[in-house]
Amino acid sequence: MPAADAARLAAILQDRRGEIGAAWLDRVVTELQGRITRAEAEREQTEIFDALVGGLLAGGERLDAPSFDSLRSLLSDLSATRARLGFTPRETAVGVFALKEGLYDIAGRGDTERVDDVAALLRLVDDLGLFTFESFAAAREGIISEQAEQLLELSTPVVKLWEGVVAVPLVGTLDSARTQVVMEKLLQTLVETGSEHAIIDITGVPAVDTQVAQHLLKTVVAARLMGAECTISGIRPQIAQTIVALGIEFGDIRTKATLADALVAALRANGSARTAAAVAGA
Repeated sequence: MPAADAARLAAILQDRRGEIGAAWLDRVVTELQGRITRAEAEREQTEIFDALVGGLLAGGERLDAPSFDSLRSLLSDLSATRARLGFTPRETAVGVFALKEGLYDIAGRGDTERVDDVAALLRLVDDLGLFTFESFAAAREGIISEQAEQLLELSTPVVKLWEGVVAVPLVGTLDSARTQVVMEKLLQTLVETGSEHAIIDITGVPAVDTQVAQHLLKTVVAARLMGAECTISGIRPQIAQTIVALGIEFGDIRTKATLADALVAALRANGSARTAAAVAGA
């Protein structure tokens, strides 16, 4: 699109701003059905329209041209906001695609030269809509990743059970990503509390296979490098049978059937015999 053509397209938008904007706004308000107010839709529309016209006046031939930097930034911010507010991809993209409503009216008047110009504008609007959709998808993926990380951290708490003793109660499947979080949180807690004993409780882990065992061993080794001894608790009969059948070796790692047994053992190893006896009898 030559610079002269871009300027002509900008002139069409400016000359027909009123009717294009009215049709655009009506379509957006109708489609979103109260998701945003008419005033909010009009403000967003004005910002998009001004950025579009400004890019065309600066000679923008394609959406990726530098003259459309502000427009792309505006659409990216709008898409990210929509994603955070829970809008659907359709509800987000309609704010751009609805611009076509007013352009269709102009094209329908039969002016051949004007029809060609409007066709160019419609192609540009398609590019804007696709960019908006892609920006929304990227923003949504980022939000989902953040939420997954937050849930992962919440699902792997490190609890201080006693002076010098911390525990990691695991629930659900233990994979590589979760193991990394467990390691980081456990090591950080060991440093903060100065604990010398850590209990990894797998009562809530549905099954232990070779991969899960390897993840547990990595966590134990990491804790030992920090000077803490680990006990794995929650070894139920079914899990014990599976471990034996698979030939999994925990080596010199201490294992206990219950979290209470592991706590008693940790307290005894810590020299708190009286306290351990009290805990065992509780």
